[in-house]
Amino acid sequence: MRTTRAGRLTAALLLAVSPMTIDTTHAQGRAAEAARGGMRPAVPLVIAHRGASGYVPEHTLEAYALAIELGADYVEPDLVATKDGVLIARHEPNLIATTDVAARPEFASRKRTAVVDGVIEEGFFASDFTLAEIKTLRAIQPLSERDQSFNGRFRIPTFAEILELVRRKSAEQGRAIGVYPETKHPTYHRDLGLPLEDRVLDELTRAGMNHRGAPVFIQSFEVSNLQYLRTRTRVKLVQLIDGDSVANDGTVTLAPPFDRPYDFAVRGDPRTFKDLLTPAGLREIATYADGIGPWKPYLISSKCTDANNDGQCDDVNGDGRVDEADRTLLAPTTVVADAHAAGLLVHPFTFRSEQRRLARDYAGNPINEYLKFYELGVDGLFSDFTDTARSARFMFLLKTRPELAQCLTGEQRGRACDALR
Repeated sequence: MRTTRAGRLTAALLLAVSPMTIDTTHAQGRAAEAARGGMRPAVPLVIAHRGASGYVPEHTLEAYALAIELGADYVEPDLVATKDGVLIARHEPNLIATTDVAARPEFASRKRTAVVDGVIEEGFFASDFTLAEIKTLRAIQPLSERDQSFNGRFRIPTFAEILELVRRKSAEQGRAIGVYPETKHPTYHRDLGLPLEDRVLDELTRAGMNHRGAPVFIQSFEVSNLQYLRTRTRVKLVQLIDGDSVANDGTVTLAPPFDRPYDFAVRGDPRTFKDLLTPAGLREIATYADGIGPWKPYLISSKCTDANNDGQCDDVNGDGRVDEADRTLLAPTTVVADAHAAGLLVHPFTFRSEQRRLARDYAGNPINEYLKFYELGVDGLFSDFTDTARSARFMFLLKTRPELAQCLTGEQRGRACDALR
């Protein structure tokens, strides 16, 4: 079965590589759907980035469950494949940063180097482990600035287990909770003989969620696998847009492997992520996807101060380090408006609450950043802190729809209050 899937995917990818072969039917249908108001949500979606990853180790059932308890509309599992072809939730195929595998002597011999999207990495790779072995590992918090006290307590879940959790929690809470899986490094997995796409669809089908009306988005930084998925499913698809860094003047910089979709690099396509954000690029995305997930500096960037023109950003706030807190915002770009004009949803990433990640304009309050992007018109966003994202959304709704205040006080009930659920 693995060979058959790989062959089917390879053939479809070969058909998908040229823009000249793109069928415009999907784009036309989606444009009509958007015009009817059927695409854009009534309120911006809060997408729990790797679960409640600001609080507990990411990509665990506990992280997803906590995010749901905090009110997430969607939970986002990144998916990689094990040696025996099972989809598990990890941010990368390399397990070294997010699990305790490096401390497990029984797996010491598995440490090796591998090339992932053209970059040499050293570590422990999911494709070298069976699911049974993965289940002996425990998750850890990869960011040192966040709470480390839950390290070693939670298991690594499969995609099937995540879908079951979402089904159960949806029933308990009486609301549709969505899943937003990312196919991680599709070309890398295809070259291993472990293509992700049909495995994702198989699990969604088993869960009864492989249809247009399901609360599902499948996302990818690559293009060809999304084009392949469009031939296989009607669930919503999202093209992710990456970048390398932000220059002193606020320009998003591009350097491999963050300069272009990796499938573009493999086949010699010179277009970059920035090219995909032009009006023409967005129209092309609309032929196979329903939205974009851009790195947020593409929507609102920031610049730093370089008073002595030495090419180095200044420590403006005098805290002894140079970071986002020393930068000031630039005017928003036209990406949101351009994407909406193409009939695409816009879900930027990633929103975090640590002070060093917030531009000076936000005055140290992450709520202000969310409000800025909600006011810009995004259709949803990825957040490590679901509760903060939802609090900001409440404030945004009360500012833009004052009548909803009566829903908070209980003076009004019914469907008119659904926006505050």
